[in-house]
Amino acid sequence: MLTLNMSNVTQNTEEEAEHPNSDEGSSTTTVDFLGSLLSRFKLAMPNPAGEEKDVEKPEQLLPEVSFKGVAEYLASNKCKNIITISGAGISTSAGIPDFRSPGSGLYDNLEKYDLPSPQAIFEIGYFKENPQPFFTLAKELYPGTFKPTWCHYFIKLLEQKGLLLRAYTQNIDTLERVAGISGEKIVEAHGAFHSAHCLECKKEYTQEWVKEKVFNDEIPRCSECESLVKPDIVFFGEALPGRFHELRMKDFEECDLLIVMGTSLKVQPFASLIGSVRDTTPRLLMNREKCGELDPFMALMGFGGGMDFESDNAYRDVAWLGDCDDGCKELCSLLGWQEELETLVKTEHEQINKETKTQSLKSNSPKNGD
Repeated sequence: MLTLNMSNVTQNTEEEAEHPNSDEGSSTTTVDFLGSLLSRFKLAMPNPAGEEKDVEKPEQLLPEVSFKGVAEYLASNKCKNIITISGAGISTSAGIPDFRSPGSGLYDNLEKYDLPSPQAIFEIGYFKENPQPFFTLAKELYPGTFKPTWCHYFIKLLEQKGLLLRAYTQNIDTLERVAGISGEKIVEAHGAFHSAHCLECKKEYTQEWVKEKVFNDEIPRCSECESLVKPDIVFFGEALPGRFHELRMKDFEECDLLIVMGTSLKVQPFASLIGSVRDTTPRLLMNREKCGELDPFMALMGFGGGMDFESDNAYRDVAWLGDCDDGCKELCSLLGWQEELETLVKTEHEQINKETKTQSLKSNSPKNGD
């Protein structure tokens, strides 16, 4: 990893500015420093096609750096601890909008809430002052209205096969839980709707209690202190759940395949997870566009971990571009799991439909005494 000690650079530059003639070698020192800086920048830049560069690569575990190569590696006995990290893109086919897609993204469709900025609806300070916009939006997005997607069931299939170490998600829709993925396997990095707490006295409330209030167009307030009750999702200005930090270091050290799905990798610290695996661990991105690529300027400052899909030195990163559901289907096809995935999706969706119908009949049936 390239590391640049900026404190020394600043100190040396300041000393030279104050005493330009104090050292006959000062100009030479400056030239040497700039030469070193340019050399580091060149090392940090992706290698243009056809230009040889003597850079030692870590061991390549993939039989070939391709989607097929990932499938072959996944099917081998070398791959036993898979981590998935996912974002809103794996839930869009369920009808839940992502945040940043132009036109259809959540942030592009919040004008009706008269917010100071689109992000304000998820800012803890604004929520305390005006919770109504959030709860109005929550009514549209509340869990129980949507079915898990092929991506969610692909993760469930990994668990059934004993290959899933952990599923890290940015999503708050709880569709991983609805898909039947074990709670111990899930890390909801930005929280979720499945529980709620009073902002003041911290009394806990169930998802069902909050949902009833929201669907009755009421602002949920604590029965003990009358303060606001907020679902346990992480707003801007709040710390991530302790579980995220507790498991992060241990999990990613054990990870032998990282699968990234449906995320722009723009929100930290979640985006930095891709750099937490060992430098030999293969990484597969299934997304509509490439993201998480190595920033040469960040590499220059000593921050590594970015993905390298195209340089001559690429050895572990593969990008499959398109809808995440299609990517999961194609990967399962290569693995010979396609029928299992299809059966899982069909069976689970039928069960959800049955449960939804039963709940609807109960809610519409006359109550005793009516």
